[in-house]
Amino acid sequence: MTHPDYLNELFISARTHRFYTDKPVSDDVLRQLYEIVKLGPTESNFCPMRLTFVTSSESQQKVIDAAGEGNKAKILSSPVVAIVAHDLEFYRHISKLSPQLDAEAVANQPAETSANKASLNTWLQAGFLIVAARSLGLDCGPMIGFNANKINETFYANSSWRASMLINIGHGVGGDKIRDRSYRLTFDEACEIV
Repeated sequence: MTHPDYLNELFISARTHRFYTDKPVSDDVLRQLYEIVKLGPTESNFCPMRLTFVTSSESQQKVIDAAGEGNKAKILSSPVVAIVAHDLEFYRHISKLSPQLDAEAVANQPAETSANKASLNTWLQAGFLIVAARSLGLDCGPMIGFNANKINETFYANSSWRASMLINIGHGVGGDKIRDRSYRLTFDEACEIV
């Protein structure tokens, strides 16, 4: 693809999808997706994002039970729901991810500082996840309308992972299932050069 083709597929023509076809997304594709996403930059290569790819009907129902009313049908339609989580103990991997850092100093940061780093960097990685999925011909629908505590109790009760968002992944249904693109702020409305 040429450079303009990439821009078109990843941003200009790409849309947020709410409903999906029955076409499955294989485990191999999900592995390929992660192998791309993990290369995106994060603060000091902390890489705190953790992913739970929900593909079974049983696990999908657990996510639906925690979802806001407006998101339940979307999740039911999707072959994959990614629970995007941040690892509160991301620092356990610092010695191999960032060997130049003092791993003990990173681990001993105040809990609030550490949690903030984990959350912010995970949101950054989630953006990479959406763009990477689009590059593989997949469509996405990110959602924050869910009960995070319920997801954490159900999926992460015995871990340091905490849910940040949900992203439906699959092959989107087009046509009237796609809303018209909403207004985006202009450069002058959203940016300044100083």
